[in-house]
Amino acid sequence: MPPSACLRSFSQLSLDATTAHTAALPRILRPHIACFSTSAARHAVVAKKKGLAAAPKKGVKSLNTKKGKKAPGASDTGKRPAQGERKAQRKRIVLSNDNALEVSSLQDLSKENVLSEKNEGKVMGLPQEKVVDALRAVEAFKTTQGWSLFRRPAVLMRKEAIQLARLFKEVEDSASGQQKKTVQRILCGERMSGKSTLLLQALAMGFLRDWFVINFPEAQDLVNAHTEYAPLPDSQPLQYTQETYTANLLQQILKANGAFLAATTLGTKPNLPLPLPEKATLKELVALGMANPEASWPVFVALWNELSLPGRPPILIALDGLSHIMRNSQYLSAEVKPIHAHDLTLVRHFVDHLSGQKKLPNGGVVLGATSQSNSPTSPALEFCIEVAQARKTSAENIPQWNPYKSVDGRVMEALKGLTNDSQDFDIIKVGGLSKEEARSIMEYYAESGMLRHRVDEGFVTEKWSLAGMGNIGELERASVRMRL
Repeated sequence: MPPSACLRSFSQLSLDATTAHTAALPRILRPHIACFSTSAARHAVVAKKKGLAAAPKKGVKSLNTKKGKKAPGASDTGKRPAQGERKAQRKRIVLSNDNALEVSSLQDLSKENVLSEKNEGKVMGLPQEKVVDALRAVEAFKTTQGWSLFRRPAVLMRKEAIQLARLFKEVEDSASGQQKKTVQRILCGERMSGKSTLLLQALAMGFLRDWFVINFPEAQDLVNAHTEYAPLPDSQPLQYTQETYTANLLQQILKANGAFLAATTLGTKPNLPLPLPEKATLKELVALGMANPEASWPVFVALWNELSLPGRPPILIALDGLSHIMRNSQYLSAEVKPIHAHDLTLVRHFVDHLSGQKKLPNGGVVLGATSQSNSPTSPALEFCIEVAQARKTSAENIPQWNPYKSVDGRVMEALKGLTNDSQDFDIIKVGGLSKEEARSIMEYYAESGMLRHRVDEGFVTEKWSLAGMGNIGELERASVRMRL
């Protein structure tokens, strides 16, 4: 190892050489060396703390210049909507327009003429006292329908409505015989073809003919898991009740059929978890289920047993949005598996009567309407409707189920009546209006002041063609809503 003296000698030589080389350079080109020092930081002026502004006085607003922060003492001065106010506004139904003209030639439907075939192609008004209030109670009116455009509610008695009138007449004619008739129909068709309005017309016929009417306005509310549910004790297979929904349904039934319920006393001894007077009326029975949701399902069963007694009126059961109950629901079982919609007690009750598995003892009509606007996929329902349509046109070209597609066996079993020669279970295809029906409804638009154009054959043909060969929803849009 070389001695440290040698290393120091070499270091000194290198420093001398560097100094000599630097001295030979001009002053501007000489490298500047700044040694580390802490004196600047030690003698720097200390920044003074910013003075804090005093809090504003109570009731005085200060200017807020900072983003994302509210001024002290500031609060939201806007009025927030009350609980349920948004939903009420969303579901608000307006049935009159004071700016529309009164149609002097408009005739009302009545108990005597509601089933008459002479009404075909005419626009008929709905009576306010007995029908409109009852239809509002069962939520038959939809927010997407154009009731707010006209002076008062009125409907077009199209050919499909006359078909329903014939079914009502057949059921009433069979009431005098030993065998009461139960008719099941599914209303199907294109979007905006008037299926929900046709269902409303059937409900109006039931109210005018003093039938007992039960309506499920939206099948989606039965299966979307927005209401409480609980397993039904001692049910095989296991079924589930919806107490809150059933209590609301009983409330609708009471509002729509209040006169009959108040005038009829109990004919059976129902087994209820709550006491009931001996000579109670059906109105008191229904009110018991409304006030006590935990007893709503036993009350509904007791009410149905009362309606099944001899001498009771025919029953109309209607449901809109049929495809929602032809699949699994959004509810989950204790094993965290989806519950099929047919395992819900109310859905099971409707499906049993729609399929014909159970008959209405005093006769009646069971109606289900499909929807193309809000419709989940139900391959089994679509296939059965397709088969029923093919059977009406040709008995040879019947479609066959694709074996490579999964099928809901419970839905196929419930709708098997559509695929055979059953006369009581069938479909009603809601298509476009004829030109005569289109002219009738457009003349009503013109008399109401909503259509400012001469209604002649050329104008009717033009709008009828633009509306997809008479689609009533598109016809209303083309002639009233899109008016220039």
